[in-house]
Amino acid sequence: MTGDALLAVDVGNTNVTLGVYTYDGTGSAKLAHHWRMATHREQTSDEVLVTLRGFFDIADCPVSSFGNVILSSVVPPLLPIWERVCRKLLDRPPVMVGPGIRTGMPVRYENPREVGADRIVNAVAAFELVGGPVVAVDFGTATTFDCVSEKGEYLGGAIFPGVHISMEALFDRASMLHRVEIVRPRSVIGRTTTASLQSGLLFGYAGMVDAMVGRIQAELGQPTRVIATGGLAQRIAAESSSIERVEPFLTLEGLRILFEKNRTPDGGVRKEK
Repeated sequence: MTGDALLAVDVGNTNVTLGVYTYDGTGSAKLAHHWRMATHREQTSDEVLVTLRGFFDIADCPVSSFGNVILSSVVPPLLPIWERVCRKLLDRPPVMVGPGIRTGMPVRYENPREVGADRIVNAVAAFELVGGPVVAVDFGTATTFDCVSEKGEYLGGAIFPGVHISMEALFDRASMLHRVEIVRPRSVIGRTTTASLQSGLLFGYAGMVDAMVGRIQAELGQPTRVIATGGLAQRIAAESSSIERVEPFLTLEGLRILFEKNRTPDGGVRKEK
């Protein structure tokens, strides 16, 4: 017999993020556990399942406590792998973020099917947290800006190469440069190659965020809230004048919100049409 905990899974290009939400007697949700694992496109469903069971065992989180799984992915070849994993865990398919799922957010993209699932999830979570207009900035494999109007419409956004992608490209092409830890240097004007690289990566990306937010606000004609998420969000937010809030689990929160929007009164899940 399964419980009522929700397993939320976000399959990204670099990492898979997982979270377990538990519900109290009032229906309020709490993120009880969370994990991150590397994305491996060649992994089988059995290999993924072994990793997950290891996470669950260490956290003393039995599979029997799960009632449902919701899944978003920007790596299409891994969708059938994770669907098999979910069926093996719960003997049922996951709720998939994609066409047919109820988001409560009109998508104003010219072709809504082009929007990555994680971008919609982040937009839904950001609007739920602070209302609109809001910009969700995700520092992942790509750095994405997702804009939501005052009325709660997904307007679109911008995509940049992520910080780590940019760093790797630079090191591949410039033989005299080396990999560095992305931390705050003593000054903007670096006096060593390491400090110069750190300045460019940290202050440069913070400046890019502020400039983009300024342009977005000018285009919208009004101020916007800005929420950041992703691995480097905290470090870049500390150097940014426009990021007002960091939400490390924004995507997991968005998945939980979407699951609840698609849950039926009897505790089931609305079927896609």
